Amino acid sequence: MQQTAVSAWMVRNRIPLIAWGATAAILAAAIGPSLGRLAQVKVSPHWPDAALWAGEPLKVQVHVLAAATALAIGSAIMLKPKGTGFHRTLGWAWTVAMAATAISSLFITDLNDGALSVLHLFSGWTIVALPLGIAAIRRKGVRTHRGVMTGLFLGGLVLAGALTFLPGRLMWRLFLG
Repeated sequence: MQQTAVSAWMVRNRIPLIAWGATAAILAAAIGPSLGRLAQVKVSPHWPDAALWAGEPLKVQVHVLAAATALAIGSAIMLKPKGTGFHRTLGWAWTVAMAATAISSLFITDLNDGALSVLHLFSGWTIVALPLGIAAIRRKGVRTHRGVMTGLFLGGLVLAGALTFLPGRLMWRLFLG
């Protein structure tokens, strides 16, 4: 199988190893202080509170809707055959939803006194990696494309999305608190 310039560069520069290490460090910094409190938290799943949702700023609503859309489309992509016209159409829709999720997150700084937080590194990586994944598939670099896009789905949506369910955060309050 032919290796593209992007994937050769990634292998040569150990990007996957560094990316996973950086992700672990970000997660440790983000959830480390909360781990002790998690054992004391009472979980009571419930239907989302519409009043709480309506009270959120538009930037948060856009971000959550874009992320939910990307999660739904990404899940469908993961389950369906690759390389089809359906995959390509869903892939473009997912790319737009991921870009909207990443860009909208840059405007959400309320949790960190108006500054970007460690979690915004996921957004920065998403903004950089989406074009890399598109460029890879256009150059017939299927392995690189698969790696970049799967990494964005798992790291950017599933991992970062899971962090939004920490006690006290919006998704926690909407569904569990």
